[in-house]
Amino acid sequence: MTRTRGSMGKTKPQPPAHAAEIVREYGPFAGADRIHGVTHDGHRVWAATGARLVAFDPGSGEPTRMLDHACDAGTTFDGTYLYQIAEARIDKIDPATGDVVASIPAPGGGSDSGLAWAEGSLWVGQYRDRKIHQIDPETGAVVRTIESNRFVTGVTWVDGELWHGTWEGDESDIRRINPESGAVLERLEMPSGTGVSGMESDGADLFYCGGGPSGKVRAVRRPKADKANTPA
Repeated sequence: MTRTRGSMGKTKPQPPAHAAEIVREYGPFAGADRIHGVTHDGHRVWAATGARLVAFDPGSGEPTRMLDHACDAGTTFDGTYLYQIAEARIDKIDPATGDVVASIPAPGGGSDSGLAWAEGSLWVGQYRDRKIHQIDPETGAVVRTIESNRFVTGVTWVDGELWHGTWEGDESDIRRINPESGAVLERLEMPSGTGVSGMESDGADLFYCGGGPSGKVRAVRRPKADKANTPA
């Protein structure tokens, strides 16, 4: 997820962008006019719509579950629990019951955007600060910070690659960055006027991307790994 307000920030030279391949669109969903966070639990896609988490079948596109819960930013899944940014906190949610089993402070205190789970940590995007924080899922303590050069929206890890969404004005892309230096390695450019709020990999060849005020989730083809641009 992200809050997609603001003007263009300073930019640095970027690698050539490839057009993002949107393979399918889902939604809008009844009662939901905006998509914030997005995650994938191995079977279903979950979308944070502000006041409700909506799970849908990516094959049929039909909603299969709804949980009433504040969800105005990033969403992720650790294999058992959902994690959801709600204002200045991150809630750990049992997806079977909808119960909140724990909460920790969000590092941005309400300015947080994307959320991902990887290597036993939560990874939290900071929209306007252009940062991604690795945090302790038990305490919320920041372990390390990766700098970006664009507003950070959704965040995801897949096969050791760190990807994040950007959205500034009418321009939005999905980019793979070096997790140590923050250097941009690859960019997938979204069509003009089509933004990326939340995003999550399905663990294979797709990214599921929230479309902010469009109320849609878009499946975007993940490019095959470029070994030449993969950090050792």
